[in-house]
Amino acid sequence: MTETTAPVRASVVRDTRNVLVRELRPVVRDPFTLIFSLLQPLVFLGLFAPLLVGQSGEPAGATLQWFVPGVLVMIVLFGTGATGSNLQYEMMTGSHERTLVAPLSRASLLIGRALKEVAPIVVQSIVIVLIALPFGFAIDVPGLMAGLALLAVFGVGLGSLSYALALATKDREWLFWGVQQSLIFPLLILSGMLLPLDAGPEWMRAVAAVNPVNWVVRAERALFAGDLGAVEVAWGWVAALAVAVVGLWIGIRSMRRSS
Repeated sequence: MTETTAPVRASVVRDTRNVLVRELRPVVRDPFTLIFSLLQPLVFLGLFAPLLVGQSGEPAGATLQWFVPGVLVMIVLFGTGATGSNLQYEMMTGSHERTLVAPLSRASLLIGRALKEVAPIVVQSIVIVLIALPFGFAIDVPGLMAGLALLAVFGVGLGSLSYALALATKDREWLFWGVQQSLIFPLLILSGMLLPLDAGPEWMRAVAAVNPVNWVVRAERALFAGDLGAVEVAWGWVAALAVAVVGLWIGIRSMRRSS
């Protein structure tokens, strides 16, 4: 490491920490936003899970063991996938422009925002797990910890891509939401988080095989079952890390070009 690169890296770390603290303050001051964002996964858990139980004929606990990990990935998919709208609002109000001229590295502006998504993911996932416990859902503690870490890595990547989309669409909210919704729902359906894809058409299973969300869902199910050494876990980490690396690269590049 050269003498010049060390201070630069230290500066990025310091700036990232400052941005992260700045982004977390509104969440701490108004935790109700975290609770409100749980409405959608709670609806799926309360209304969709009983249908699965009735259809499968399995005990409620066994069905929840399959379904709850998918709901946790859904939290990440919908939560971090929409987080770019916050940045878009800042761009429309002029707040983002003031941030750009602050003595902060452009990379830290993106990385700090993306890391902020880890806190809501962990809190919301734990709440969903606790709600499912009385209905027969079982927790494997090491699997739970590994599953939360996997969700956090995946969420950082998705959040970065969402910020990049916001930077690309600027003040055109309709375009941001149009692209976001056009991508989110196919990724959701082709991940098998709501219904098994085993009986689906061949083309659907082929697309699901290259869908990173599918592998994260399968990894979460294996982890929550306590099977930490399953091949699905390895592929889930590959998918999550790939999304994180690509997302951060695209996001940082977009932030550096932002004006």
